[in-house]
Amino acid sequence: MQTEEIFIKAKEACRELAFISDNAKSEVLRALADDIVTYKDELLAANEMDLKRMDPDNPLYDRLLLTPERLDGIASDMRHVASLPSPLGIVTKARTLANGLRLHRVSVPFGVIGVIYEARPNVTFDVFSLCFKSGNVCLLKGGKDADHSNYAFVHLIKEVLWRKGINLNVVGLLPSTHKATAELLSATDYVDLCIPRGGKALIDFVRKKAKVPVIETGAGVVNTYFDEFGDVEIGERVINNAKTRRVSVCNALDCLIIHRSRLADLPRLCAPLIAHNVVIYADADAYTTLKGGYPSTLLRHATDESYGTEFMDYALAVRTVPSLAAALDHIARYGSGHSECIITQDEDCAHVFQMMVDAACVYWNAPTSFTDGAQFGLGAEIGISTQKLGPRGPMGLEEITTYKWIIEGEGQVRE
Repeated sequence: MQTEEIFIKAKEACRELAFISDNAKSEVLRALADDIVTYKDELLAANEMDLKRMDPDNPLYDRLLLTPERLDGIASDMRHVASLPSPLGIVTKARTLANGLRLHRVSVPFGVIGVIYEARPNVTFDVFSLCFKSGNVCLLKGGKDADHSNYAFVHLIKEVLWRKGINLNVVGLLPSTHKATAELLSATDYVDLCIPRGGKALIDFVRKKAKVPVIETGAGVVNTYFDEFGDVEIGERVINNAKTRRVSVCNALDCLIIHRSRLADLPRLCAPLIAHNVVIYADADAYTTLKGGYPSTLLRHATDESYGTEFMDYALAVRTVPSLAAALDHIARYGSGHSECIITQDEDCAHVFQMMVDAACVYWNAPTSFTDGAQFGLGAEIGISTQKLGPRGPMGLEEITTYKWIIEGEGQVRE
């Protein structure tokens, strides 16, 4: 189909989706989760075709990579979404006016949600499960790096929809071309919301070019501050997990900020990173402290560009500060509003940090790797919003609904 025809059919499918019961939606998701496991080999074969076209040293390779375990995790998240209560039809406000009019504010779907994403084929299943459960039609615009994977995933989704007698146009896969992106961002007659998932360049492009409403997600320049009252054992675990669990994801640690009085503990805090060959870009004080205690082949002098960089790789910047206030200044200058962390045993310092840091997720003695819809109990996520208008943080079912007012009367007229 031509792109405009996909848009038209998606808009028409919204009306049909409104009449599908929540139980029927959950049945579809459970059946799809079963098929993901059943047809695992076919899905992995499609993914392998994409992987062969990408350099394994590319930071996006890990995002593109699917494994049997990752597919099992996707299926598990989908079953979780199926088990969640419907986010629709919830009355969030109700009142009766003096004239007898009864007002109810009720949650409803957005309608058609377009999602633009890069080499992350898991997004295809996550977005469909959340949109379908919440009564939204989804239009998927993946990157060319994941073409084979995305096509195989959407084909499987449509197979399940066909078996269940549901309009196949509740999900649409757009061509992985710049032209399709431009058409999606300009489809004001058909698309109710666009969500970009990817790096800063993609998000900036969408924000500048979109004529449809946009929720920004994804770009994460993540900092962790080791306070003068930080516990070293906690610091070792938190820093290592935040940096090395998965370096290519948006919640991975990019900069360790350390209080000057705790520089002597820096080699121990960074020791677990050696096994992962993490390159450290350290300021002068941190470099002097680490020299001789961290492999010279992995130790670099920091530059201005080291801070505010989302590495998406086994790399970490280190910044020394004289105070909590200076750490807050650093985050205010270089952070992206995604996830920030403080490691401290001082409750007052923690509360000041959590109150003053302007980010969607602010942690105390826990790694930023937990910023994830599934980890937050949302089943999955359609993205992690870093903006303030509308949803913020991991976006699950509730975050991709809006509301309308329902008004009931008995013939009242306005004077």
